[in-house]
Amino acid sequence: MKKTWFITGASRGFGRVWAEAALERGDQVAATARNLADVSDLTAKYGDAVLPLALDVTNPAQVTQAVEQAHKHFGRIDVLVNNAGISLLAATEEASDEQILDLFNINYVGMVRVLRAVLPIMRQQGSGHILGVSSGLGINTLPLIGYYAATKWAVEAMHESLAAEVKPFGIHVTLVEPGAYATDFGKSGIIVDAMQPYAEFRKQFLTHLVKMERGDPNATAGAILKLVDAENPPLRLGLGNTILPRAREAYAQRIATWEAWEDVANAAMGEPRVVTESWMQELMETATKTA
Repeated sequence: MKKTWFITGASRGFGRVWAEAALERGDQVAATARNLADVSDLTAKYGDAVLPLALDVTNPAQVTQAVEQAHKHFGRIDVLVNNAGISLLAATEEASDEQILDLFNINYVGMVRVLRAVLPIMRQQGSGHILGVSSGLGINTLPLIGYYAATKWAVEAMHESLAAEVKPFGIHVTLVEPGAYATDFGKSGIIVDAMQPYAEFRKQFLTHLVKMERGDPNATAGAILKLVDAENPPLRLGLGNTILPRAREAYAQRIATWEAWEDVANAAMGEPRVVTESWMQELMETATKTA
């Protein structure tokens, strides 16, 4: 069946590749970007099957307007691809409060804004598939991009929780975790000036990063189409051949550390008991009230 997609960050990179892949097979796409001109060219090739929209995910009113416009135009939204984002290159000590807040406003809060606008539509439909674009850095991190990785860890946690919340409504959730790909994603990023103590380390790290092999973004299209067509899609889909080895290594290290400190952790439990105080009952009553 023909699907209707809503894609943020469709001007380039993965968002552009996946938008064109969906359109090529006959689906409909609301393709959004901060600058409308960056997605308007799709109309010449795909006609009424594509709806280009200007969308800055940091603008709540524009998010609501874009989702409503797409829904009105196509009548439904089957697939949400939450892809808009920027990067931040900085050691933990180097970034300012403003830079960190701007990063989270786009990569995390902006994603949540789009989700909140689309979810009522999918709940009413009784179906839908949410693709939250995370990263291999949502599994384990690298130096100098810890703040970017932190946004992806937040994305991972939120979607894991979301999946349980919306399952009763027939809505699927998948975290898409790309490895290193030859996109121009870095062009939209913020590079903070290096502090002298970190200058040499940054030089060595970036030299290594530049030499890293990267995948072809166009090769991901088939995986995404297979994902949205799956009857029971997974909660996580790693893209590329580096994700699973990284995950194996990261979790093996974590489990080994937890096991090494298991006696200390268990001793910290004390005597287990069920909380029966009145405040717990009051909390339960408050938390189960409907709006």
